[in-house]
Amino acid sequence: MENSNIAGKYLTQVNTWWSQLHYSSLQKRGLAIVAALVLLISALFVARGSSQEVVAAPIPLEIESVVEQMVMIDVAGAVVNPGVYSLPLNARVFEAIKAAGGLKKGADASDVNQARILKDGEQIYIYPTSQSFTSSSGSKKTVRKNGPIMINRASVKEFESLDGIGPVLANRIVAYRKINGPFAAIEDLMKVPGIGSSTFAKFKEKLRV
Repeated sequence: MENSNIAGKYLTQVNTWWSQLHYSSLQKRGLAIVAALVLLISALFVARGSSQEVVAAPIPLEIESVVEQMVMIDVAGAVVNPGVYSLPLNARVFEAIKAAGGLKKGADASDVNQARILKDGEQIYIYPTSQSFTSSSGSKKTVRKNGPIMINRASVKEFESLDGIGPVLANRIVAYRKINGPFAAIEDLMKVPGIGSSTFAKFKEKLRV
């Protein structure tokens, strides 16, 4: 109610001012047109300013440093520089051998799958040259120098050389491997019936995948 009284009072004052202007009717009409144009232009500028799209300042992208994951591998046996080497994640056995300077002359890598992906903390053992001799029965036998037993390549006789493993268990290991495929870890040997944790503890340090 109060607002309407103020608006009415304001209109009365405008009408009084307009009637007291010493202009002709044509001049008053021109003045009204100019005033209307000014109001219209002002309204357009206000509307444009309020609806103008606000562009946010570009946010600098944070560059995260990507640290390449590594694995530690022990390369031993008949390589030029045996030792522990750090290699990229998913590196393969042949890369570990290369890091150790390559194979020595006459090294026997036939038991090693050089295309296999490495696992952190494992050892790659390269046997020295095999030695052949003729037994009393006249048959030739091949004997390796001392070194770990590769459980996915070892023969029955090699398993028999382990403490606590006799002919029955050795044959059982080889049969299990043929049926179920290669062992993924040396601990998988305990899946073979008859090999418990106590038996496994006797020779686990001599095994390699």
